[in-house]
Amino acid sequence: MKLGIVGLPNVGKSTLFNSLTKAGAESANYPFCTIDPNVGIVPVPDHRLKLLGDFYHSKKVTPAVVEFVDIAGLVKGASKGEGLGNQFLANIRECDAIVHVVRCFEDSNVIHVDGSVDPIRDIETIDLELIFADLEVLERRMSKTGKSSRVGDKTAAKEYAMEERLKKHLEDGNDAISFERENEDEDIWFNEMNLLTAKPVIYAANVSEDDLADDGAGNPYVQQVRDLAAKSGSEVFVICAQIEAEMAELDDEERAEFLEDLGITSSGLDKLIQASYRTLGLMSFLTSGEDETRAWTIKIGTKAPQAAGKIHTDFERGFIKAEVVNFQDLLDCGSYAGARDKGLIRMEGKEYVVQDGDVILFRFNV
Repeated sequence: MKLGIVGLPNVGKSTLFNSLTKAGAESANYPFCTIDPNVGIVPVPDHRLKLLGDFYHSKKVTPAVVEFVDIAGLVKGASKGEGLGNQFLANIRECDAIVHVVRCFEDSNVIHVDGSVDPIRDIETIDLELIFADLEVLERRMSKTGKSSRVGDKTAAKEYAMEERLKKHLEDGNDAISFERENEDEDIWFNEMNLLTAKPVIYAANVSEDDLADDGAGNPYVQQVRDLAAKSGSEVFVICAQIEAEMAELDDEERAEFLEDLGITSSGLDKLIQASYRTLGLMSFLTSGEDETRAWTIKIGTKAPQAAGKIHTDFERGFIKAEVVNFQDLLDCGSYAGARDKGLIRMEGKEYVVQDGDVILFRFNV
């Protein structure tokens, strides 16, 4: 899973990135401090892994990972070359979702690029720049399909007609994700463009420490973000980037105590990953043994052979069956043999839909 982090300068974007990844991306109180697309790989917190690793005395425990890409602060006109953001937009074209950090706190010591705190204006500024960038991609493609359609290519003519509809949709200020396609061919053409506004957005409402305990319920800026996100069915999570930065310096035990003192149960990373999994329809299955215990991220609804293919293409190609047991059932029984004696280990075939928390041993032959 790959997430691109965007936002205006000085909204706490790089501070959040630093705390999530401990990558040390430079952070300072002036625009365009982030002048490289910083990339960080973060393990997905999953309490099941340690328990399962201990259960099997595994030599290695490997979590699923999230890749974060931190993009230079976008400003009005970024799509036309203003600021530094435009040159990095390409770096989020390959992301699965966009995390939009929105400033929801007042602080006279932290300059706002537009002079005041207004989350809706800020969101619209970023969104418009992404739409403009998508229009550039679309117009370049239309110049090619237009030429082909004019020389009698019927397929190109159909594609061009779809592109004209899409262009109007974007020019009316709508994100590509809400564009309605009419058939499978249109789905293919649309997906080939890899448009920025076709990606799901998760909003990170960055608040002061005082607003953390009630999850931003008393913060009118957060409510504005939630109201806007509700219209598109987007996720919103509340964080305090400054607190996240402080927690990043603590070990696990100290972090747990720190969260308890603040009156909250989840860190910003936990909230973001949970929101990302829900938004993208993801889940994890597990493999475990003496050599390694590992989590694998797949789409909800994935069948056993395709899940096996996440481990190795040979597993999918030569899939025979899957030995499946629920993580908690396995632990409760105390041993694999005990789970088998109770009939909790199932042999599943090609049509089995893998469930979150399944511990699977794949049988294959190539």
